Amino acid sequence: MNAIIWPKGFVPGSTENFASNEVIVAGLSAADIWPLLVTPAHWPTYYTNSTNVRFYDNKGPELRNGDRFYFETFGFPVESQCKESVAPAGNQPGRLAWHGWAGEEGTESRLDVHHAWLVEDLEGGRVRILTQETQKGKPAADLHATKPNPMINGHQDWLDGLVAAAASQ
Repeated sequence: MNAIIWPKGFVPGSTENFASNEVIVAGLSAADIWPLLVTPAHWPTYYTNSTNVRFYDNKGPELRNGDRFYFETFGFPVESQCKESVAPAGNQPGRLAWHGWAGEEGTESRLDVHHAWLVEDLEGGRVRILTQETQKGKPAADLHATKPNPMINGHQDWLDGLVAAAASQ
């Protein structure tokens, strides 16, 4: 199976927090999932932990490499930049990733994340959706120490909502 491409400084195991969630679902395809995932304006319709989505510089509505955007999640106002957006095609998975940050750089409140997604068709009419996120900074360490881990639970809600939204279309 395919894997996430991690930028320097965000490799799992080298950051304060890491979350990995995955679902494999029959009866859906990457083509069903991709438009709901790559269009941030859709996120609040199926994931209640995402609000106030907007693009900068007249970009959007779909995420493209280099696009700057903003959303709020887990109580953080997250400035973001898309680092990878490759639609699924043939045997190649869809790949989406962004760098997100909140708080002033160099302060204890700073949070930096790399959030990545893979969406790929599998044999037998199934789709695999993998989301992984690494986080750096004191807020990330605090999230890691919280049990249950809110990132694991939150991202599972995101996956479940994404699948339900795709299935209802």
